[in-house]
Amino acid sequence: MNVNIQFKKGVLELCVLVLIHRQDRYGYELAQAVSRHIEVAEGALYPLLRRLVNEGYCTTYLQESSEGPPRKYYKLSDAGRDYMRTLSSEWNEFVRNVSNLLEEGNLNE
Repeated sequence: MNVNIQFKKGVLELCVLVLIHRQDRYGYELAQAVSRHIEVAEGALYPLLRRLVNEGYCTTYLQESSEGPPRKYYKLSDAGRDYMRTLSSEWNEFVRNVSNLLEEGNLNE
């Protein structure tokens, strides 16, 4: 088991929600934006996007593209914004607690 992969899976949903919150995005654009910060397989993104739509956290719409067929854009719903805020708060608390634990470990060495 690769721990780093598990970290990525756990935080990918929050990263995607935050990016869509900043602006509506299409799938490939999202994959590139996430990959600027954490390496992620594009194939991991689409099932997550489908789930976010199915659970009502995102909606989609098609927009014409000058570079080919229309693109499916993802937009955060009101429920998605609430969910993103909850996840963000939980993430920050989790990171703070782990950091505290690591600091305590450093003090005892």
